[in-house]
Amino acid sequence: MDNHGQTWHLDFTLNDEHRQLEIDPHITLLELLRMKLGLTGTKGACLEGECGSCTVLVDGRPMNSCLILAAQMQGREVTTIEGLAKGANLHPLQRKFIEHGAVQCGYCTPGLIMAAKDILDHNAQCTGEEFLRALEGNLCRCTGYNKILSAVRDAWRETQTE
Repeated sequence: MDNHGQTWHLDFTLNDEHRQLEIDPHITLLELLRMKLGLTGTKGACLEGECGSCTVLVDGRPMNSCLILAAQMQGREVTTIEGLAKGANLHPLQRKFIEHGAVQCGYCTPGLIMAAKDILDHNAQCTGEEFLRALEGNLCRCTGYNKILSAVRDAWRETQTE
């Protein structure tokens, strides 16, 4: 950062790609992703960390990108919804959300999928209550969560047998 606080050199990994950028030190990670980098899969709804629509993975763990400064990503690894698919091959969570019809308006879906990825990556044994806990920071105004939970459980089962 220069002496006047106008720019910050950010060096981090985004969706498995090393990135170096000059950024305003006051922008959030959400603003960086959407406005500067054009990764619009990450949504901003409440901008207060209450809804989870902006959830991304930072060093493999879910975080609300509206609450953290982009400058805090120095040397870290960030994964967005765009980073899950490998070419035309969707991540199991993305496929299962489609198969189970676990989307309605779709606004909350990227955040739900990113929060659910944490449970797929870090829980070899999982109960129904743990699936609920994994998603408790993500709100969906369109549905009763049954299809979402079914999709997450199904994706978890699939990834545990791979």
